[in-house]
Amino acid sequence: MPSAFLIRAVRPSDLPAWRPLWDGYNAFYGRAGETALPEAVTATTWSRFFDENEPVHALVAELDGKLVGLTHYLFHRSTSRSDDVCYLQDLFTAEDVRGRGVGRALIEAVATAAKAAGSSRVYWQTQTTNAPGRALYDQVAQHKGFIVYSREL
Repeated sequence: MPSAFLIRAVRPSDLPAWRPLWDGYNAFYGRAGETALPEAVTATTWSRFFDENEPVHALVAELDGKLVGLTHYLFHRSTSRSDDVCYLQDLFTAEDVRGRGVGRALIEAVATAAKAAGSSRVYWQTQTTNAPGRALYDQVAQHKGFIVYSREL
């Protein structure tokens, strides 16, 4: 019988195991090689997870002592609600554990953390071409039909 995975907060000692997952996530979204994030962005992101003044948080999935998934989320104000909302910004699982419930467990862990923090909603976005991810997301949340625009400054 396969081992169960554990969802937990990321630890400073997790950096060497977190980094390949982070790089895999970024590669999925076209941020690899010449288009990779600058190292300074990754370093800043990592440090934010351990700064109590930051609204950014990280959870990891661990299986048999190995990190196999990550999620990063943050809390922010909303103009349409009096409670904060939670943005699940990043979600990634190692290829060899996909389909085993790791992504779903990470989403549920974020929802639990958001509810405990007083948030009234968790939301996220993905590319329209992410069919496997969307198959899961359609089971655990409602697609509201929004299209995301972005403008670099």
